[in-house]
Amino acid sequence: MNQSYQHLLDLRRLRDALGDFATGVTVVTTRGSDGTPTGVTINSFASVSLEPPLVLWSLGLQSPSLAAFESCSHYAVNVLAADQIEFAQRFSQTQSDRFAGIDLEVGAGGTPILPGCCARFECRNEMRYPGGDHVILVGYVESFHRDEKPPLIFHGGRYRILP
Repeated sequence: MNQSYQHLLDLRRLRDALGDFATGVTVVTTRGSDGTPTGVTINSFASVSLEPPLVLWSLGLQSPSLAAFESCSHYAVNVLAADQIEFAQRFSQTQSDRFAGIDLEVGAGGTPILPGCCARFECRNEMRYPGGDHVILVGYVESFHRDEKPPLIFHGGRYRILP
């Protein structure tokens, strides 16, 4: 077996193994420099620190939204509820207006806020670090909101709902 093919097999096996770690599903939103709302589905969200309140997430270097998130002053991490699979799918695909028909709230820095989420974190865009084929973004949580709703989960390459 040639080395290149073996490398691809190993990457697939690595991806499958990483998929065994269940995560929540979020849509991170901001406004581009021209004021256009931007949002992406991610499951790389994590808490970093309570003092100061910091969270992190990562975005692929090939993402069309990268420039907006690297240059924005604020973004919101919208933690999707179990009944929001449609949002997860909508913001993970390429389409002209991902925000069409959504009754948005406006958060810090004009950030679009998705309705009906189980939690949200409005963050000041604090730090960015290189992370291989991604950039790791660290946000300072300026405000948050939580509703008593079950979260949407991602595990084994599929969206799941807790029983």
